[in-house]
Amino acid sequence: MKVVILAGGMQSTINNEREGIPKPMVDIGGKPLLWHIMKHFAEYGLNEFIVCGGYRVDMIKEYFMDYYIYASDITVDLQTNTIEVHKEKTEDWKVTVVDTGVFSSTGQRVSMIHKYIDEENFIVTYGDCLSDIDIPEMIESHDMDGKIATIAMAKPTGRNQLLPIDDGGVLHYKQYGETINETAWVNADCFIFNKRVFDYLAGNYDLEKQLFIKLSEKQQLSTYQHRGYWTAIETKRELVAAENLWNAGIAPWIRSKDI
Repeated sequence: MKVVILAGGMQSTINNEREGIPKPMVDIGGKPLLWHIMKHFAEYGLNEFIVCGGYRVDMIKEYFMDYYIYASDITVDLQTNTIEVHKEKTEDWKVTVVDTGVFSSTGQRVSMIHKYIDEENFIVTYGDCLSDIDIPEMIESHDMDGKIATIAMAKPTGRNQLLPIDDGGVLHYKQYGETINETAWVNADCFIFNKRVFDYLAGNYDLEKQLFIKLSEKQQLSTYQHRGYWTAIETKRELVAAENLWNAGIAPWIRSKDI
């Protein structure tokens, strides 16, 4: 099953030292966020990726074109203009990078990679989210439900709590640490689509604001509840938190310690 990563949009504003780069190329532990996302899927045997680029898509293309060099120790002989690769470390990945434009909607980006999808189902995720979602379990859930789309749902994270207010405007606040609303879930930005989804993506479609509403109306949308780690890297605070986990050797999105 192929993994489609939505990596378009405007430049990152969360890393002061490296402005002018796509957010998926922001560093965590010396490797781009995009690499961390792909590594998570690769640990489950999913090693075919389609990256939907937009802003500075050339940077993403260059990274993968030169990945063998980036991941290895090299000696450059300037006199003979030759390069000797020493470590020869790489990944068993097949990566297709597609320029889907800076201002395209999420649905448009997915529709543009239709020709690269040759299986019944494929995964779509965002290029700024990290998680330890059990991918085989989510795939099994999708297959059992038989819907066009399955959305991974996660519990809310961060400083902001969901606070239940009744019809009279009364706030029912519980002590910190208690479950305020067990029914509260957020979109974890990881989806499994059957290729029938392309029939719904004509025009300027947004996945969350249009596609999922349409599929829900047709009872073609199911959910997978993920209770583990999930975060969107949208702020400097979230980036630092992810870096701290990585530097401490306890990054939950990568199980293997042989990096």
